[in-house]
Amino acid sequence: MQRYLFGRFLQTLFSLFVLLTIVFFAARLTGDPVALLVGEMATREQVEKLRAYHGLDKPMHVQYMLYLSHLATGDLGRSIESNRRVTTLVVQRVGASLQLTAAAVLVSLTVGLVIGVYCAVKRGSMFDLLGRIFAVFGQSLPIFWLGLMLMLVFAVWLRLLPTSGRGGLSHIILPAVTLGFWQSAGILRLTRSSMLDILSSEYIKLARIKGLSELIVIWKHAFKNGLIPVVTFFAVLLANLVAGAVVTETVFAWPGFGQLLMQAVIHRDFPLVQGIVLFVGLFVLLTNFLVDILYTFLDPRIRYM
Repeated sequence: MQRYLFGRFLQTLFSLFVLLTIVFFAARLTGDPVALLVGEMATREQVEKLRAYHGLDKPMHVQYMLYLSHLATGDLGRSIESNRRVTTLVVQRVGASLQLTAAAVLVSLTVGLVIGVYCAVKRGSMFDLLGRIFAVFGQSLPIFWLGLMLMLVFAVWLRLLPTSGRGGLSHIILPAVTLGFWQSAGILRLTRSSMLDILSSEYIKLARIKGLSELIVIWKHAFKNGLIPVVTFFAVLLANLVAGAVVTETVFAWPGFGQLLMQAVIHRDFPLVQGIVLFVGLFVLLTNFLVDILYTFLDPRIRYM
């Protein structure tokens, strides 16, 4: 087990290094951020002075080595647009992003698992048909369109929920439903397929022959093994949540990582983009690692040597 953990730790470090390297060079292909910052009326001397201040006057490979050396000491640099420390800007958004992500995961797991199980149990019924239709639409609708439609119906027409911003429970409902809708459709389809295979297995038939109630058979014996494919998909789900959060937070003006990343990309704020990617990458890679460990609790046959 210790050997496996050490190997996964090295894989995580290498994956993070590759990710940051790609982002570092790809971000600089978008153009010069100083040109956007100073405007057209600035003199050449002012432009060069500002480029030197942010280290953009050095060759690309020198900038890259300086970035890695500063990163090793925990220094993520300063935002080109606001001149504030990247760490400070990112930490200010952590709470909002984690809150929205947790709410979206809760929505997607609750809806996807419950409906997926009952679709498998009621296979061929009207409920199963409606569940499959929901899954098709859930994975077809664009996130930005769904968010705007939910905002139009529940915020503008019915006036039940606020249109944007972060506040109480009512503020997070629409963003969480929007962000979790696509994932719930994927979990529903995966859960239904997995449960159909398990419900037809021999040990489930034996449990029914013993006289166990249908609720115990489904939720205690079948559901646990049916979770294994869903747990595998959960790592992919989190990556999709990060991608969807950029659109969702922009639509609902939610003050999290997604909105901050969108602003950083628009303003070509290289240090801020790199800092956000670092935090998000660590979150996703750590989640993947925890998912692998969770396998051993769901299926005792899985062991890491």
